[in-house]
Amino acid sequence: MFNKIIKLAHKKCSKLEFPENGLQFYDVVVKHASRNAAAPAAPVTITGPAVVPAISDSQTPPPALPPPNTTAIEPLPPLRDVDESEHRALILRKIQGCCFLCDFSDTVDSVNERETKRQTLEELIDIIHSGSFGFSENQEDLINMVSVNIFRCLPPAPRGTEYLEPEEDDRYLDPSWPHLQLVYDILLRYVVSPEIDVRTFKRYIDHIFVTKLVDLFDSEDMREREYLKNILHRIYGKYMGHRPFIRNAINDVFYRFIFETQRHNGISELLEIHASIINGFALPMKEEHRQFLIRTLIPLHRPKSISFYHEQLTYCVVQFVEKDNRLADPVIRGMLKYWPVSNSRKEVLFLGEIELVLEAAQCTDSLRCIASLFRQIGRCLSSSQFQVAERAFYLWNNEYFISFVAQNRNVILPVIFEALENNMKGHWSQVVQGLTANVRKIFLGMDAELFEECQRQYIEKEAKTIELEEKRELTSEKLEAEAA
Repeated sequence: MFNKIIKLAHKKCSKLEFPENGLQFYDVVVKHASRNAAAPAAPVTITGPAVVPAISDSQTPPPALPPPNTTAIEPLPPLRDVDESEHRALILRKIQGCCFLCDFSDTVDSVNERETKRQTLEELIDIIHSGSFGFSENQEDLINMVSVNIFRCLPPAPRGTEYLEPEEDDRYLDPSWPHLQLVYDILLRYVVSPEIDVRTFKRYIDHIFVTKLVDLFDSEDMREREYLKNILHRIYGKYMGHRPFIRNAINDVFYRFIFETQRHNGISELLEIHASIINGFALPMKEEHRQFLIRTLIPLHRPKSISFYHEQLTYCVVQFVEKDNRLADPVIRGMLKYWPVSNSRKEVLFLGEIELVLEAAQCTDSLRCIASLFRQIGRCLSSSQFQVAERAFYLWNNEYFISFVAQNRNVILPVIFEALENNMKGHWSQVVQGLTANVRKIFLGMDAELFEECQRQYIEKEAKTIELEEKRELTSEKLEAEAA
């Protein structure tokens, strides 16, 4: 019985043969052992077909090629040294040879392999630049090569560095960047190439490819994120079918960052892409875009690491307000919701953003949170942290802000008058006391009657406070006497 089973198994195995046309199935799995080591080329698993360019009836088939070798790379002759009839086959071999992943952790043994691959990638770029590459013929092989090289596991960041801004000399530099840069350059030239038909493009740059591309924005290498930003922006601008999916993929990254991890390296670059997208929004604005502002951009004020991307975030928010000044009210309300309590650096950033939002809104008729806003500004004016207090007073250096305050002085002055008086009485910083005196003069010049009324109410409130304090002391003394 055992012999029969063995014979039957041999018969079935004999039927499992590779096709005669040279197709093989392969995929490369990349694992980074550490942030300083590049991934080895192994293991190689058999999962997907190798790429063979489509050949029309009028074309002559290329010469038979050996299967791509992902465990080694061999130097190939330059394109100019071979006959023109062999150009297409040689380009294909060069593309497939670049699927080999070099080990950058080995500084001695793999030097020749790294140099060979670098020269091959540079030659491919020169061929593309000369116009003799033929994207339409080689794009399947090309996208496969790009995917093998750039889609990889990113090294984890060290713990405790989420909110620390690295120095210029301490920024992480990927050791495999000499190859990655060339691969990204090839991908960028492919995306902007006029040869590529939109329908064909969607076959290779599909939703899975775009999702993996967005995931790479978490790379710690700033140079890689800059390339990714340019490539994704070109894809968004050139191929309209991908636009909703790209926006949703970026939003997913934002949501994970806000509500789960609060750590991501590419938030500023993703916001730069969104800034150019917002700039193209048509009016009247769609509800989808308004919801993006309320549900995504405003909650991005919550994380502690906002200083890394605040400039880009402010630009996006201000663009929304410039397009529709009615959005200034929900923006300011959202910022008040996430206003920091004990983070002075973040408070300074918020005050600067508030100034820009008010200036972009121009019309204040839709603002219903003026009292709440200036109640918070009043707390900043009397802050013991002198940088926060000074930044709040610097708002009065903006001419539009002064005109805004003058239009709404009946609401604003009663709210902040107490903070101004308390500063004059006993703030520890002489600079803050001088700024307080200047602002009091501005209000006195705007409306002397209102200023005097606020001063009278303040004196009455102080008198009541002193009276209550005296009663409290007398009650305490009585209780102590009875207890004795």
